[in-house]
Amino acid sequence: MIPGLTTRRRFSDLSEQEILALAISSEEDDARIYRSYGERLRGEYPATAAIFDGMAREEDQHRQRLIDLHRTRFGDVIPLIRREHVAGHYARKPVWLAKNLSLDAIRGEATAMEQEANRFYSRAAQSTTDAATRKLLGDLAAAEAGHERKAVDLRDTHLTDDARSDEDATARRQFILTWVQPGLAGLMDGSVSTLAPIFATAFATQDTWTTFLVGTAASVGAGISMGFTEAAHDDGVLSGRGSPWKRGLASGVMTTLGGMGHALPYLIPDFWTATIIAMVVVFVELWAIAWIQNRFMETPFLRAALQVVLGGALVFAAGALIGGG
Repeated sequence: MIPGLTTRRRFSDLSEQEILALAISSEEDDARIYRSYGERLRGEYPATAAIFDGMAREEDQHRQRLIDLHRTRFGDVIPLIRREHVAGHYARKPVWLAKNLSLDAIRGEATAMEQEANRFYSRAAQSTTDAATRKLLGDLAAAEAGHERKAVDLRDTHLTDDARSDEDATARRQFILTWVQPGLAGLMDGSVSTLAPIFATAFATQDTWTTFLVGTAASVGAGISMGFTEAAHDDGVLSGRGSPWKRGLASGVMTTLGGMGHALPYLIPDFWTATIIAMVVVFVELWAIAWIQNRFMETPFLRAALQVVLGGALVFAAGALIGGG
């Protein structure tokens, strides 16, 4: 028998009092989650935070109606039963995960919560025989189904076109600061800084396997160094650049990929074939960097291309001269 399974009740085995108690605790949890979302978003996205505040108040009203019904039917003592006590019952994600969710992901999570609550109340209404209880649960199922409309009404009230535009711009800026900027710095470092050691080794030894090993060591070492440097030098609290581990991951991975791009061709045994392919890869990498700068950093494409290609050409020439000498 699976450990812990016997401690969970099947939904079909719950009494009507327990179903009401479960609904009460669920509404309380959802109100807390919405308030946590609102608090999480209030600084950067005040309009969306106001929407979640309104949804939390709706959940409070539902909870109070359920408590009033429980008091009428079963008295003041509400059994302690929560979602995790019922086998197969839907579970909410921990609130602390909201710190790692994007604005759109939080909005999507709220929509999923309302859909799950609607399914719960529909099923609960079918499991009760008392007319008043069945009516209330049915009303709450309809209310949860209508929360999407309620969310639209709240959004129309609090989230004007200008506010939505401002929040989307803030979300895009955060994405750029947390992922694009460190990733771009890593890609530039990995693509450009490894050119000299890789091509110096290639022209000095004309041994593809040795060149591949040197390129791999340079790429991985640079990735580890860049990743830890990015994560350690700024915790993101004052700068607002986001989680240091996200930035470190973006920087480290892209640095490694930038170097490995022109190291991998040296798995080909023929020296000149491998070198020509590596040069083509370098060209693609440099133009990709220029495109990212233009797309996300709003750098004019020609200026970005000139800077990146010129820098890459100088580093490549240095490696070729050192290796050829």
